[in-house]
Amino acid sequence: MDRETVWVEVKKNIAEVLPSVNVDEIKPGDRLVELGANSVDRVEIITLTLEGLNLHVRAHELAGVENIGGLVELLHQKALE
Repeated sequence: MDRETVWVEVKKNIAEVLPSVNVDEIKPGDRLVELGANSVDRVEIITLTLEGLNLHVRAHELAGVENIGGLVELLHQKALE
């Protein structure tokens, strides 16, 4: 799975959970909280993305993710394992 596939899936789920966000304006350096996502929204976005990509990531691995680009990179690396 390539990085672009992960990026598209993350943006799709952000749009589903946060419909007021224009996904075309999302940049890798953006943080979900900056887009208006509360803790429940963030969990839902990540859960939907993991399900959509058929991946499993432990919660402690997500703890170091600082922005959307970091999330995409982590999920891309997991997909390569």
